[in-house]
Amino acid sequence: MILETIHSPADVKALEKDRLPILCQEVREFLIENVSKTGGHLASNLGAVELTVAIHRVFDTEKDRLVFDVGHQCYVHKILTGRSGDFPTLRQLDGLSGFPKPYESIHDAFVAGHASNSVSVALGMARARTLQKEDHSVLALIGDGALTGGLAYEGLNNAGASGEPLIVILNDNGMSIDPNVGAMPSHLAELRSKRAYYHFKKWYRGLFGPQPEKNPLYRFNHKVKSTLKRGLYPSSTLFEDMGFSYLGPIDGHDLPRLCDMLSWAKEQQCPVVVHVKTKKGKGYLPAEKEPGRFHGVGPFDVASGAGKKGEKASFSSEFGKILMECAAESDKVCAITAAMAEGTGLSDFAKAYPERFFDVGIAEGHGVSMAAGLAAQGMIPVFAVYSTFLQRGYDMLIHDVALENLHVVLGVDRAGLVGADGETHHGCFDVLFLSEIPGFTVLCPANFAELRAMTRQALFQCSGPVAVRYPRGGEGSFREDTSAQPLVRLRKGGDVTILSYGVMIEEALKAAELLAEQGVEAEVLKLNRVSPLDDEMLHDFFENTKTLLVLEDSFVAGCVGQRLAATLAKYGRCPERLILKNLGKTFAPAGTVSELWRRFGLDARSVAQTLLEVRNHGE
Repeated sequence: MILETIHSPADVKALEKDRLPILCQEVREFLIENVSKTGGHLASNLGAVELTVAIHRVFDTEKDRLVFDVGHQCYVHKILTGRSGDFPTLRQLDGLSGFPKPYESIHDAFVAGHASNSVSVALGMARARTLQKEDHSVLALIGDGALTGGLAYEGLNNAGASGEPLIVILNDNGMSIDPNVGAMPSHLAELRSKRAYYHFKKWYRGLFGPQPEKNPLYRFNHKVKSTLKRGLYPSSTLFEDMGFSYLGPIDGHDLPRLCDMLSWAKEQQCPVVVHVKTKKGKGYLPAEKEPGRFHGVGPFDVASGAGKKGEKASFSSEFGKILMECAAESDKVCAITAAMAEGTGLSDFAKAYPERFFDVGIAEGHGVSMAAGLAAQGMIPVFAVYSTFLQRGYDMLIHDVALENLHVVLGVDRAGLVGADGETHHGCFDVLFLSEIPGFTVLCPANFAELRAMTRQALFQCSGPVAVRYPRGGEGSFREDTSAQPLVRLRKGGDVTILSYGVMIEEALKAAELLAEQGVEAEVLKLNRVSPLDDEMLHDFFENTKTLLVLEDSFVAGCVGQRLAATLAKYGRCPERLILKNLGKTFAPAGTVSELWRRFGLDARSVAQTLLEVRNHGE
């Protein structure tokens, strides 16, 4: 196999041209085989095989800087940069990350995981190169989906005006920016992507000296050409108006032309956009038919494409169901998503109430502000968004929602540790930043019954901004609905107290059982509302507490445990021994949630052991 001989980009460069199609086929087979076992982002990588091979044929990513946007399509890059042997550990604890990570390889120029930042980062790198008088290329690889994010246009606007040599590769695999119609544009695009065209254009510019733009004849010819092109290539004008030289569109699976196009872009020495059209899921029929399902997929059967685990109810799907019920009861209820309708459980809502469903694309800040506008006019907007992406709308939460005390409801999906996607995707900040915004109510269901009750409470009983935060996946063994009160006692005990919220209450209850086996009676308290904290209620609950452990999968600064301790101290009720069990100030890696709980000492056994040690030490 050719792939077995590829240990670095140098091996890709040394490969004979006629063997490159075989390499691409082997890479696709490798991806399908490995991702079927580990899960991961498959369809986007299958579509980027030839493009990634071409990048490594033309550039040297040990020196040249390749910045991925989001990073979903980085698997091929990792295979070609010596990490194919690590793929059995993909997205596992201490294994190969599913996203670019500079600590993994010198070939990973920058961390990725969130969308639309690549052009801005690449421009910063290009400017640093110029200031330091270095000689290397800088590339930003961005998908058409990421172009729905406003940050991408901020970066493009500044990059085009900068004049810095910079290559933006637009991997267009679905959303049409501005479709060309008819045979003539297609024919001209083919001509523009050939090597002879590059050489002619280079020769033609050379006729007018080192600065052809100053020659009146060149400027006249250029104006005529630009006018004609605006009619034939409407999509190109967007980038050219920003100051980019536009190349394409080109078939992203035509490897020789890709290499020619990238070589030409490298020679331009100015801001360049290379527009590449690819097919998401290419080479694997199930992924071609259902690219959305195979975007991020769990382990699956290669022959059929069917998942190895049956579809189970999740907090996301249950949220979608209860929102449908609420929408049937009130025509004021609207749903908003940021390109995550299926992931947030809103697909059925979109079909049932299309006039009240809004997909804003990868534009979380815009989603928050639009929700504020809806609420200001009397609607009840519900923005369902992953916790990690809600961070991108923080300013809007403060300025557009909280200052006006608007009734915007957030369905904060994937809250807490989420598992395989790692550092960039864990939802461990929302409790911290939402609780600090004046007027915000933050509710934390531990099971589906509480999710249903708290969603209704958020929509129809609360005023002002409300967040209902819930984890990825399904519910555990705790099924009681305790949502009527902000703080409840689930278990009595006079020796120690464990307080938690959300699904982590499962570990708190298990820890209490383990302690009981050791003769220690643990009280278990469950917070259903982590913000605002009720001072008077807390005073009553903690009147006789000597040892308190607060268990949460968030970071320490501003966590519930710290806020609780400050409130109790105000009333002189702070326990003699206060233990905060959380993530500290360390980003959690990829791994299953249970593995990460054990890694950070948040699992039941670790909690019980900690309390036993504290109690024994105290005695």
